[in-house]
Amino acid sequence: MKIIIPMAGIGKRMRPHTLTTPKPLLPISGKTIVQRLIEELVKSINEKIDEIAFVIGDFGIEVEKMLMDIAKNLDIKVKIYYQNEPLGTAHAIYCAKEALNDNIIIAFADTLFKSNFIINKDEDAIIWVKKVENPEEFGVVKYNEDDYITEFVEKPKKFVSDLAIIGIYYFRDGELLKNEIEYIIKNKKIVGKEYQLTTVLENMKNRNIKFKIGEVNMWLDCGNKDTTIATNSAILNILADWEKRETNYIIENSVIIEPCYIGEEVEIYNSVVGPNVSIERGTKIKNCRIEKSIILSNCRIKNKCFCNSMIGNNVEIFEKIEEFNFGDFTNIKNE
Repeated sequence: MKIIIPMAGIGKRMRPHTLTTPKPLLPISGKTIVQRLIEELVKSINEKIDEIAFVIGDFGIEVEKMLMDIAKNLDIKVKIYYQNEPLGTAHAIYCAKEALNDNIIIAFADTLFKSNFIINKDEDAIIWVKKVENPEEFGVVKYNEDDYITEFVEKPKKFVSDLAIIGIYYFRDGELLKNEIEYIIKNKKIVGKEYQLTTVLENMKNRNIKFKIGEVNMWLDCGNKDTTIATNSAILNILADWEKRETNYIIENSVIIEPCYIGEEVEIYNSVVGPNVSIERGTKIKNCRIEKSIILSNCRIKNKCFCNSMIGNNVEIFEKIEEFNFGDFTNIKNE
């Protein structure tokens, strides 16, 4: 079985962080999104993974080496393909057409999950879904009493279903998927200026390919800043204590409210940090109160209080210490 991971998108909803770092390579509690995705897939799928195919943009040699190392550390063969134009999800998959054969898993690299996948290899295809409160923001499915999909609907304006497609798919016949994508590209079946995977799935369903639904225990979205911070909090609460700490850091006269991830060479002085905070390598914090936030590497933050925030690499935030002299019954609000 092969895993194909399309990750060439520019991540507009995660700007400004994705101006310098591809979204799947943003860290969540010490590991990149794509590394956590791959490790969870390998752990959850009770099948031997022969190859991981990454579909990327022009991310540079360092990113390619990082992706290769992730796969090699799991003893899995790796290949890298390129999507040079943003022509949609189906086109991204087609860029790895050499890998489209036999049994394949496709997993888009802006989602994390917790599940034990049960893959019946006799099924034509399986699409994993999760019930959501805001189905109008997702592609959703309708299904029959046998758990086979009867309809795909992209971001419905009226309620049709609350089962959202989470971005993980199994196809028994990768060659068939490749042929269907070739058909929509050759015939320019474009939706919103792009070749969409949902178009391919609808065509396959109309040709009597059966799509079984699979459900996950937990779906963690990393589509924008707020969902990524929420995902970071969820991951921190799942991790064992030993996974939340590196070995080389300094914490002086400070309180750490668990759960928190503290990376290598982090320094924290006279501060209260947590809960649900991740601090990456080399960041220094002094006189701060921080909760439910992600702080990337080599930052310098002093005299600041914040929550639900995401701070990029090499950021410096220096606030002045204020002095007050308030009388009785004073009411100060900063909302």
